[in-house]
Amino acid sequence: MKNAFKDALKAGSPQIGLWLGLANSYSAELLAGAGFDWLLIDGEHAPNNVQTVLTQLQAIAPYPSQPVVRPSWNDPVQIKQLLDVGAQTLLIPMVQNADEARNAVAATRYPPAGIRGVGSALARASRWNRIPEYLHLANDAMCVLVQIETREAMSNLASILDVDGIDGVFIGPADLSADMGFAGNPQHPEVQAAIENAIVQIRAAGKAPGILMANEALAKRYLELGALFVAVGVDTTLLARGAEALAARFGAEKNLSGASGVY
Repeated sequence: MKNAFKDALKAGSPQIGLWLGLANSYSAELLAGAGFDWLLIDGEHAPNNVQTVLTQLQAIAPYPSQPVVRPSWNDPVQIKQLLDVGAQTLLIPMVQNADEARNAVAATRYPPAGIRGVGSALARASRWNRIPEYLHLANDAMCVLVQIETREAMSNLASILDVDGIDGVFIGPADLSADMGFAGNPQHPEVQAAIENAIVQIRAAGKAPGILMANEALAKRYLELGALFVAVGVDTTLLARGAEALAARFGAEKNLSGASGVY
């Protein structure tokens, strides 16, 4: 079994991604052909469930873009379901410490390495038991990315990085800036200093640093510092701002002002 996204991170090859929040397989397939290395299917803030994640995985599958799935929480039951429908790379939100990171890894591994329940006869991931030795191969194909989004998580970064099975650490600038007292302002100098220090620390530990940043200059700065998986836009934002710009060119008034931030 292969995981092209995991292999790329191991090789130190920067991966450029796009966030999917429309929760729709048709738009997911449209964007799978746009040329991004990876697409994030968001189950934390977008209106997704296991069924909608499944249809988006199916839509993306024929294309080179690699799917990354974010569950709503570090929940072993939800993680098990997402893995069974075919997710291989998970972005686990709000991981605060090494114990929570270990729990995330354990949820993705079959025993004795972890606690993932065996239901391969029902699982798309095993092609309904048509993949020989799936139960023995699956663990190595899993890619676990954990999100650090608070001052507490930042203070525990070194111990999180020591957890075996963590492939990458994603810095959540929106929640981090809010936790630091600068809600809506991830570009505040103190937030930026924390982000940059974390990227360097993560890369030095041999893990892949990741982040979401739609500001092109900052995204390129993070890549220069060693970030290896960087999402540079969000489908909902691209659609909304593009539609507003088109309407404005034909004289329509913009009724809502966009807020500054990560997206």
